[in-house]
Amino acid sequence: MKAFYVYMTTNRSRVVLYTGITNSLMRRVWQHQNSEIEGFTKTYTVNRLIYYERFNDPRDAIAREKEIKGWRRSKKNALVERMNPKWADLSPMLFQHMRGPSLRSG
Repeated sequence: MKAFYVYMTTNRSRVVLYTGITNSLMRRVWQHQNSEIEGFTKTYTVNRLIYYERFNDPRDAIAREKEIKGWRRSKKNALVERMNPKWADLSPMLFQHMRGPSLRSG
């Protein structure tokens, strides 16, 4: 079954929050971290994954993204802090299986 993700990213200083939706969280985070997406996230270097939710139905994911985008910043902060109180970048756990001898250059 295909998965859909609603996610939030921030910049190093945590000043900016971005909420998005994707069907490949790993790919999208990589794109943010490598400035491959033009616009807001590239301009403000929004490249740290701090929150995500998984959905099976794309309609549920779209509805949740719209809901979160309509919130005040304080409510978004509270949502992040429930799952990730230190606002740690969660992306290393997405990519941990990619680390290892096979990816090291000889």
